[in-house]
Amino acid sequence: MGKIRSREETGCLFFDFRVNGARCREQTTLKDTKANRRKMEKVLERIEREIVAGTFDYGTFFPGSGRASQFGSRPSTPSVGVVPSGDITVAAPPPAVIERATPTFSEFTEVWLTENDAVWRRNTMISTKVHVNGYLLPRFADKQMHQILKADCLAFRADIAKTGGSMKKRTLSAKTVNEIMQILGAILAEGADRYEFPNPMQNVKRLKTQKVHIDPLSFDEVEKFIANVRPDYKPYFTVRFFTGLRTGEVHGLQWRYIDFERREILVRETYSHLGREYTKNDGSQREVHMSEPVYQALKAQYEASGTLSEYVFCTRVGTPIDPLNVNKRIWKPTLKLLGMKDRRFYQTRHTAATLWLASGEAPEWIARQMGHTSTEMLFKVYSRYVPNLTRQDGSAFERLLLQRMGGVTQ
Repeated sequence: MGKIRSREETGCLFFDFRVNGARCREQTTLKDTKANRRKMEKVLERIEREIVAGTFDYGTFFPGSGRASQFGSRPSTPSVGVVPSGDITVAAPPPAVIERATPTFSEFTEVWLTENDAVWRRNTMISTKVHVNGYLLPRFADKQMHQILKADCLAFRADIAKTGGSMKKRTLSAKTVNEIMQILGAILAEGADRYEFPNPMQNVKRLKTQKVHIDPLSFDEVEKFIANVRPDYKPYFTVRFFTGLRTGEVHGLQWRYIDFERREILVRETYSHLGREYTKNDGSQREVHMSEPVYQALKAQYEASGTLSEYVFCTRVGTPIDPLNVNKRIWKPTLKLLGMKDRRFYQTRHTAATLWLASGEAPEWIARQMGHTSTEMLFKVYSRYVPNLTRQDGSAFERLLLQRMGGVTQ
């Protein structure tokens, strides 16, 4: 027995009935009033009579529905026809032409962002809004959700991927294009699930991206860098090179997360220009072993700033140091001074991983130190640095540090 129901989000009525055991729901633009319900109930009665009689043609009643082809709809004409009723021939009303009622892309996206605000990290929300406001809304804002077709999505991707297709007329990388399309796909998938229209982003493949090759420093380069970097930054770079902490994890590191007794760094928070927040994911919550050089470096840093700020690495006024400033004024100039290849700041993390691998540490232990939930990423990114590994802790790396650096970082 079919029913007439109301959609809470729009206040519009929709048909809810079954055809061949399959549940079908078709939206309308009619508001939930008694008059509109009576009108739709009459149409529903006719639908159910035709289903029983085996004469129901989905496309006649719902010509814009994707369900029409599923039930083998026949081409129909919207002219007045006749329906036999016993010995009497009664004029049939014109077929019901039903218009879908889905919110516009702009309206639904606003709801979608609000619903995810309590779930996402602040950085995720901000970067998503940048792509939504910069690319998606200018293209799809006024379109009803069900009107967006696969061809529209592919044309949009082609436009933003072409030369000069970005907001600043710069060519977007395949990675950025995929990020924008992933957001579009998430919005449309959620809308398709709620309003029961085919998801136009289904089976739209990601663009191929170039493999990013890591460029870590060798042990000799690390020693040379630490020996020549500005003295007040020696502890900072010792921690970065020998712990594999991410930039935000280093800059968000607080003294309450330094356990000198157990020789552990507790990674619990991260810091960016947006402020302090939870780590990248649950797997990033971890305890990182302090090798002797790291232990000595943090001891020295505590003497310098332990009473100045809650943050381990801070400015003269106690605020966290700015990674962009460190990159521009310390990292790159020191590399240039020493005649080393210019590298991204993030290579300090890759350096830690490759040094651990070179020392013979077990991949499971290294993965835990890096904040990976498995060794999959380790073997994928650092495959050519992986020797035959048998050890299960940080002792091999410790011995390498003691041998090469004497266990103390000045």
